[in-house]
Amino acid sequence: MAGLNPGRAARRPALWRPLVLVCAGLYFLVPLAASVIFTVDVPGEGVTFDAYTQILGTEGFVSSLLLSLELAAATIAVVLLLMVPAMVALRLGAPRLRPVVEVVCSLPLVVPPIAFVAGLGTVLKWGPEHLSRTPLFQTFVAIQNPDFPVVLVLAYVVMALPFVYRALDAGLRAMDVRTLVEAARSCGANWPQALVRAVLPNLRGALLNSAFLTLALVLGEFTVAQLLGFRPFAVWIVNVSGSQAQLSVAVSVLSLLVTWAMLLALASFGGRARTASASRG
Repeated sequence: MAGLNPGRAARRPALWRPLVLVCAGLYFLVPLAASVIFTVDVPGEGVTFDAYTQILGTEGFVSSLLLSLELAAATIAVVLLLMVPAMVALRLGAPRLRPVVEVVCSLPLVVPPIAFVAGLGTVLKWGPEHLSRTPLFQTFVAIQNPDFPVVLVLAYVVMALPFVYRALDAGLRAMDVRTLVEAARSCGANWPQALVRAVLPNLRGALLNSAFLTLALVLGEFTVAQLLGFRPFAVWIVNVSGSQAQLSVAVSVLSLLVTWAMLLALASFGGRARTASASRG
């Protein structure tokens, strides 16, 4: 016992932190650097940035990116409108059902995307065949409109449930929802007003996390869109890679950098929000 040095033992893990950070940095930065070199180093021409300057003028880039952003905005709106009231009601009225809801929301992580899209495709084929004489036939046709495929929004909502659930659950755990709602109700607010004015401002960080994770999911999702025959941004990148490899890698690098920038901005915003809340408290 006398030979032990608690101070030295407590300092020992700190020696590994720089090594872990360096290894993690190399793991992410080396492939990124190799991708950047591949896009700017053209054999026989030297260093050129043509792969980046040609992005905006490439056929299908703007339309596919706008489609993915529209799908992301719709998915974020639907999944938050679905999950926020459900999570608040679950926490206030039925906390014992939380494990059941958690399991249901985690199912998309268990079901492979290929199996999910196979089932979805079967339903889309079955509907027009058996409902051709009913008003629902037009519904099946409308949700598969290539200009804005609603079926992709529905699929992305299901796929985003695990991430949105975790983010909202962490945000709700960090505050006393019951006290906030009761205080708002005692001031004369109804249930929707209590949710909007008392709960949502304190869920700002969780809502931003949910929105960012959903956006990243929609922008990077390939399997469902490809197998259903639609052409959002991720599918466009893969299709272009067959004929213009450098261009597709350049687009991927820019997408990754934009995603990192959004993540850093979100982390900075969340840090400022926590600091402001602490100062008010």
